[in-house]
Amino acid sequence: MDLTALTALSPLDGRYAARLDGLKALCSEAGLIGQRITVEVAWFKALAAHPDFTALPALGADDIDFLDRLAADFSAAQASEVKAIEKTTNHDVKAVEYWLKQQMGQRKSLQPYLEFVHFACTSEDINNLSWALIIQAALEQELDPMLSRLDHALQDLALATAEQPMLSRTHGQTASPTTLGKELANVLFRLRRQRRLLKQIEISGKINGAVGNFNAHLAACPDLDWPALSRQVVESLGLVWNPYTTQIEPHDMIAEVAHALVRINTVMLDFSRDAWGYVSLGYFRQKLVEGEVGSSTMPHKVNPIDFENGEGNLGLANALLEHLAAKLPVSRWQRDLTDSTVQRSLGSAFGYCALAWGSILRGLARIAPDQARLAADLDSAWEVLAEPVQTVMRLHGVPEPYEKLKALTRGQGIDQDSLQRFIAQLDIPTEDRDRLLAMTPGSYIGNAAEMARAIVRYV
Repeated sequence: MDLTALTALSPLDGRYAARLDGLKALCSEAGLIGQRITVEVAWFKALAAHPDFTALPALGADDIDFLDRLAADFSAAQASEVKAIEKTTNHDVKAVEYWLKQQMGQRKSLQPYLEFVHFACTSEDINNLSWALIIQAALEQELDPMLSRLDHALQDLALATAEQPMLSRTHGQTASPTTLGKELANVLFRLRRQRRLLKQIEISGKINGAVGNFNAHLAACPDLDWPALSRQVVESLGLVWNPYTTQIEPHDMIAEVAHALVRINTVMLDFSRDAWGYVSLGYFRQKLVEGEVGSSTMPHKVNPIDFENGEGNLGLANALLEHLAAKLPVSRWQRDLTDSTVQRSLGSAFGYCALAWGSILRGLARIAPDQARLAADLDSAWEVLAEPVQTVMRLHGVPEPYEKLKALTRGQGIDQDSLQRFIAQLDIPTEDRDRLLAMTPGSYIGNAAEMARAIVRYV
């Protein structure tokens, strides 16, 4: 069966494939093979440039340019050539080595030195650096830009609704009012903190041989400072050098990235559920899309599908990310192969993140506050003013203020008239009584508006 959007096993490569083109280029097997070429070339060039590695002479400018173009211009068609070699080798990294030797063998100046491709390397030297480059590129080019768009969308809506009063619903019950903008600012503040933590993670790698001790390297060239060369190569790729490893880089870095993304996703999942609830309450109206159908049988429906899709895919993303974080740092003795197959799902985890965030962005673009509905809900909840009334009563020594308000309000329908009659008979200073009498549920918002507007300071 030919692979199409309709025959793909994963929805990431089927139904949602068009939304994930950038990640596919980075995290697919072709992307992984391309990064392996980049790492192999970097190691070969570093050996040639090292004055103490005399077996491989310095490369001419034309040869360096040729090698750089092999890495930079690596194509999907060339990845297919590598896969064809793998059918014989049954080893993916060895297939990369053989392909690279074939290409370099076309230049007479490089033909004598083909055996210095993959010199003293174990496959994991190449793989860990390749995955590190993929993770770095996926974060910088795809995931963080999406989080930036979420940030802007949330901030714009928070500022636009900074002063829009809204009834809070602690435990699902009416509670002290807030503003819609302040609730959005809460989400944004959490998101920004987690983004900062994600950006602080060092994307690390190693290139130090079969068990991390440069055994083969030192057997061949005992006087060369291999750790220094290793560090140079890793850092030349824009990564942080890890000097202490077994055969594998221990993947603590991948666990850190996964956990950071889980926390980001948890924040956005929490928001998705709240946004869904606010749509259900009528606090948000959804913009209509011409031709769209909300239900196959109920024509009136406009469903909050973007927040629902976001919530569902965040769950899938976190399931994968949590397994990656728990599994990858654990390896039997100096190496087992369980990490290899699991790492191949990194792209899927990133894909579900991107899919979810994109859905939430679409959901944000489709909602607008329903001011009349928000006002009506507030106007039917005068009982929330029991809090400021009893607090002022406490201030002025009125006996049993909480108990008196509890008797008046708990489980009972309280309206403006009954509450104001209660306030009018209080033995408190006139100024405070008048302030309480002028208060409405919609004006009892504390500093919510100021806090919503101040979110621009907490970048």
